[in-house]
Amino acid sequence: MVRLPRLLRLALLLLLLGLAACWGLGEFLVRPTPADVPAAAPPAVDLHLRATDGLVIAATFRPGRTPSSPAVLLLHGNGASRAAMAATGELLARRGYASLAIDFRGHGQSAAAPHSFGLFESRDAEAALRWLKARQHGARVAVVGLSLGGAAALVGEHGPLAADALAVEAVYPDIRHAIRNRIAAFTGAAPAALLEPLLSLQARPRFGAWPSRLSPIDAARRFGGPVFVIGGGADRYTPPDETRGLYAAFPGPKRLHLMAGKAHAGVGDIADPAYRSALLSFLAGAIGAP
Repeated sequence: MVRLPRLLRLALLLLLLGLAACWGLGEFLVRPTPADVPAAAPPAVDLHLRATDGLVIAATFRPGRTPSSPAVLLLHGNGASRAAMAATGELLARRGYASLAIDFRGHGQSAAAPHSFGLFESRDAEAALRWLKARQHGARVAVVGLSLGGAAALVGEHGPLAADALAVEAVYPDIRHAIRNRIAAFTGAAPAALLEPLLSLQARPRFGAWPSRLSPIDAARRFGGPVFVIGGGADRYTPPDETRGLYAAFPGPKRLHLMAGKAHAGVGDIADPAYRSALLSFLAGAIGAP
């Protein structure tokens, strides 16, 4: 029996331990993040929808000025819930827009499921868009998607969503850049370049899709409607150059707004006066003012 040299055996052991650690980290990153969401205050109502694959999705509907007012679908970021979009929904209601905010699968009060960085969350967004369009009697509907929410609006099996307009905020260009940037923010560029493939290639066994399938920048080229692209001037997860690249990929009428000094978590803050004004201006031009 051939015995491997001791150093080689040690190297193989360390390699296996490293791969196991990367798989464990991937398991942590896709874990469900349930959370309580405060009950909606009338006239808003909480409800449940079924995603296109049957999962139960929690949502909050805020009526508009009329049953046929233009409407906005609000899609939160990774690890959050529809509560993160409540202030935006309330502002839109005051302006006469209807809105629907959902909890993605594996988030908030929706059914437990692994996070998939927009791939399967797109099924939730697609069902929500159909519901909102029907509820508002075919009125024009825009989507406002933050990070994960923007990716879900673009990369689904039938993506991009058939919305009348899109506002995408702090959205990664592709999953490999998203992972690399997040690792680099903590470890530097060299470790990020080494570790990124060990995480991004997990998309195949976990989701049945290669990392190239998770590419909002490729999907953007297939959406010809009005688009508002928002990014943070100090966002290390989706740097300004990547936001500009996503903006350039959209072929139709578009606007770009970089929020000065904002990191990833600060993008889409409705309390920011310049952002709030820009978003309302975009919606009025793209789907009309109620």
